[in-house]
Amino acid sequence: MTKMIRTIVIDDESMARETIITMLGMYCHNVEVVAQACNVESGLIAIKESKPDLVLLDINMPDGSGFDLLSRFKEIDFAVVFVTAYVEYALRAFRFSAVDYIVKPLDYQELIAAVKKASRMFRESEISTKLDTCLYNLENRSKESKRLVIKTTNSIHVVDIQDIVRCEADRNYTLFHFVDQKNLLVAKTLKEYDELLDGYNFFRVHHSHLINLSHLKSYERREGGMALMVDGSSVPVANSNKDWFMKLLDNI
Repeated sequence: MTKMIRTIVIDDESMARETIITMLGMYCHNVEVVAQACNVESGLIAIKESKPDLVLLDINMPDGSGFDLLSRFKEIDFAVVFVTAYVEYALRAFRFSAVDYIVKPLDYQELIAAVKKASRMFRESEISTKLDTCLYNLENRSKESKRLVIKTTNSIHVVDIQDIVRCEADRNYTLFHFVDQKNLLVAKTLKEYDELLDGYNFFRVHHSHLINLSHLKSYERREGGMALMVDGSSVPVANSNKDWFMKLLDNI
């Protein structure tokens, strides 16, 4: 028998709560809504009394934010999916921190995907790390101060984006290289990080290489074109990217 996911819906808009609960009933048959709440205080009570596996949590509420609610817990032993109407800069903060979210107006397919991910229960330490990173990124809008959550096979890491020298494709994995010479192998494709870091001074010079232009030492024309990085590495520049790469260098 499939374990039911005990779920609480917290949103200050009654219509939003009804929409979420209706969608869960229609499309997520392994979900049992055990309570709902309309603000931080009632949400706090509902979580303590119902002990959920999953909380679908609004960001902005009259008496505080979803982060304010979560900060009231010493330990978070439930999965969290934020329901948000936030603008793009905030959504990037969620993605950097690996915190799951769905955007208003709700799409049932996104809700289904979020519940499936949440059903693989986060460990408490991971939840706290992700939420702390997300809050940090929301409070620090500067591109130079952003942090990224990177999960390897055995651990979870929070890194400063400015400390990433380059990323290298390794089949369906990505190998991160940092200024301190540390390396981390992550089970995500380079394409995902190329999209995530777009606009943060990274450039994909080759189908297998994404570099941080802040850590570029020089460009040499030998061997068809090589980007020399501060970590001592030489990264090939694909012919198809050379013109655009040279234009970027002119603007540095």
